[in-house]
Parts: sequence; structure tokens; C-alpha cells
Amino acid sequence: MTVLNHHDLGEYPMWAADPASFDLNDLDARFLDYPFPTYARLRSESPIHRNGDGSFFVTCYDEVASVLNGRAMSSDKKAPLSGVFGSDAPIYEHHANVMVFLDPPDHPRVRGLVAHAFRTRALASWEPKVEQAVDELLSDALVDGKMDLIGDFAYLLPLTVIGQMLGVPTDDRERFKTWGASVTASLEPNPAQHVIDAANAAVEDFKGYLGELADRRRREPGDDLMSILVSAEEDGQALTEVELLHNAAFLLNAGHETTSNLIGSGMDALFRHPDQLELLRERPDLVPSAVEEMLRFDSPNQIGGRLALKDVTLRDTTVPANTFVWVSNGAANRDAAAWQEPDRFDITRNPNPHLAFGHGPHLCLGAALARLEARVALQRLVRFADLRPAAQPVRRPRARHRGFLSYPVAV
Repeated sequence: MTVLNHHDLGEYPMWAADPASFDLNDLDARFLDYPFPTYARLRSESPIHRNGDGSFFVTCYDEVASVLNGRAMSSDKKAPLSGVFGSDAPIYEHHANVMVFLDPPDHPRVRGLVAHAFRTRALASWEPKVEQAVDELLSDALVDGKMDLIGDFAYLLPLTVIGQMLGVPTDDRERFKTWGASVTASLEPNPAQHVIDAANAAVEDFKGYLGELADRRRREPGDDLMSILVSAEEDGQALTEVELLHNAAFLLNAGHETTSNLIGSGMDALFRHPDQLELLRERPDLVPSAVEEMLRFDSPNQIGGRLALKDVTLRDTTVPANTFVWVSNGAANRDAAAWQEPDRFDITRNPNPHLAFGHGPHLCLGAALARLEARVALQRLVRFADLRPAAQPVRRPRARHRGFLSYPVAV
């Protein structure tokens, strides 16, 4: 069987866009393949970069953290997204109701009610189920000694786990995979019309599916997340039906995208740095630290954004009120002002205060679950002493959610 080593994977491409002509709404395919050299030039030459449409793109650690945590910045995407999708589009309704795109008072209310479901199902109690899911997926995928790390494993793991938590049958994983890919693609800068059309269709499909599931749980409640969500109430507050459906869908979509990208990019980093892979095999106690370095080194979610509610000064640049500000978690996590040797992959790095899961009040609610899934997956994968890439991986050409479409491996 043909296998590749780290040399066969090739070196990281060092192409960088010229900041003088860089525009987040018109990205070169080489940026999508490997954006970090461009991030470095932007941090050096245009750290608070103005795009052609008047929006800004921020790439430095301190400023990214400030935007994400700033009270003068709004997470509400109704205004910019209505211009992209139209205010009557299903995909607009979805993004307008998920907790990550809400401001107070709706954000703490919705987040608190959804978090109630996670608190009720203590994460520690799910570790054996995550381990079982990992073992079963690897057993099924590696029957002939090879698998697609993404399609056969990394993509299915979080779908299996969050599906079990919500009470979704395992046989329905594939439809959620398709729906989730369509919804997350709609958040890329300047999405094409066919992407928007697919996202609208996906929203209509999952609303119908989850609506039926919610009705069943109202009639026949169980101990799953959907049963808890439909009955969640705090201080007399409850989720509306629209909030319930879209945030349940968000848990499915966001969870599998983040964890899949984390496992795929994390293993790619280990394959390209065999000294770190060998160290991890010698010292499995470094798995938690390795996961954090994977999150920093090649963040699953590279780009987010906020709307300035008033004039805000970032470095020596004034961002006018009602201006959209794009921030790059991925660029911030490679900023030499915050990290020693930021382009070096080091699984012993400590401390590691990366921004991969965001920062401030919108810190990712599912971060603990994503970390648990990645730790268990990594523990199992590195036990295969001869695990190697079997063919060139194929990267998904996206700027916001960075990961692979496929990554053939063999043992």
C-alpha cells in the first residue's frame, strides 16, 4: 500500500497577498490554501485593513481580542446579512436567531437557556459515549487498513455525539452533514448565489425535521438535549419555537464543523512535524496540550466579525459607527507580539491563551465538548504506530471555516 511521509505532503506555500490590493471579498485561491503568510504581511503593513466595501479586517492579537470583547461591538448580524440574503430568506432567519449573532438582552437569555441543557447533561458523563463513538467509527472505517480521516471519521464523530445528545437517529447523520455544510458555507465572505440557494433549502429541511423531533419530545420527553431544550425555563423565560429550532440546528452545524476541522488540521500538523508526533506517542499525557496547540496553530474557525455601534479606535485607525469589522482568530493566533515563535508547532506550548473559540461573552458554548471529542480522537489515532497519509489531502476552499474535504490515511 502506498503511503506518504511528511516530505511528500510538501512544504507550506509561502505566497502572500500584497496588502495594498488585498480585499477580503475577493480572495486568491492561494490565500484559501494557506493564509498565514498573508496574515503576517497584513499584521506588519496593514493591521487594521480597509476592504473595498468599507469594512475593516483586523489581524493582530490584542485588537482581535478587543473587538471580540468590546461593548461597542455588536454581534447582531441582521443588518449586514439582510443585505446579503434578503430579510425574508430562510438562511437570514436562521442566522438572525442563533445565539452567536445576538446582542443583549436576547443573547444572555438564549445562551443561558441552551447552556441549561449542557449543564443538565454534565459533560463528564458523556466521555464514555464519546470514547464508544470514536472506537466504533474507527473500527468501521479501518476494516481494510485505510480510511478518509475526514469523511469516514472526523466529520461523523461530532455528528454522532451531538446527534445522540439531541436524540437524533444515527441513520440521519448524512442529511445533517449536507445541511450543515450548506449553512456554514453561507457565512463565507461574499457567498455566491448558488451557495445562498443551497443554504435556504437546507434551513427549510432542518426546520421541518427538528420541528417534528421537538413535537415528539414534548409528547414523549426523554433525557436528551432536545427534551431539555423544549422544556428549558429560567426566571419565567423560555425559548420561542423559532429560537429552539435554529439553535438546535446551530448545535449540530457548528459542532461538527469545528471538531472535524480541528481533528483534520491537527493530524495534518502532526504528520508534517514527525518529531511532535513521536513526542506525543511517547508522552500521551501531552494530548490536552497538543489539542490546544492544534487550535492555535491552524484554528478551525479563522474569521468572525462584529458591527461597530459607535466610533472605535483600533491602533491609530478610527472605525466609524455602523461599520462592519472582520477579525481573524487564525491570524491573531500567529501574532509574534503574543507568542514566541508563533509559526512553530509545539505541543508543549504553555501558556496557550489562543482565541480559537473566540473571546468574551460569545466564547464558544461547545468548546468543552469539542475539546473532549478531539482529545479522545487524538488518543486513539496516535496509538496506531504506523498511521500515515495515504494520498494528498484535499483542502476545502474556504476562508472562514478552515479544514479539509478529504484526508486519506492508512495503517
